[in-house]
Parts: sequence; C-alpha cells; structure tokens
Amino acid sequence: MDDRESRLDGNTAAGLLRQVFVEDVTVARGACKSCGQVQQVGATHAYMNTLAPGAVLRCSTCESALVVVVELGGKLRLGMPGLRWLEIELQAD
Repeated sequence: MDDRESRLDGNTAAGLLRQVFVEDVTVARGACKSCGQVQQVGATHAYMNTLAPGAVLRCSTCESALVVVVELGGKLRLGMPGLRWLEIELQAD
C-alpha cells in the first residue's frame, strides 16, 4: 500500500485525540520542529488505516512526524516528537 492511499487530514484522528484532550484538539495550533510551519492539528496529514492501532500526524509542509497516537490494550500512548509547541485554546465556562 502506498502512503498516499492511507493519508487523510488530521481531523480524522479527532476521535482518538478526544480521549486524551478535553478540548477539540483539531483546532489547536502547533509548530513543526523540523520546518517551523505553524498550523492547526486538523490541517496536518493523518496516516491511518484499519490494520493500524492508531495514527501518525505529519506536517503538511515537510511531512515530518508531529504526533503519534496508539490505542492498545485499553491504553492510549501519545508521542509528540515533531512538535516544538502545541497551543490549545480553552473554552470559557
């Protein structure tokens, strides 16, 4: 399978990420460690398929891996190796 066949936009990972973050993380902005591009999580490229236990979110500019989220054995493991920072806007109560 070619990577392009399993590439979707970052919004596809919303269900997985909602289990980790209370706020809608797809509208959060982050900075790529590799190229410095600042973009919303929903604008990244998400690589997911039915055989994989999670998702890899890649920078839409340089394709560096920004976020890896895996669901396995009743646990979520989240790695953010390619993010310089992640900014989540809190909703007012």
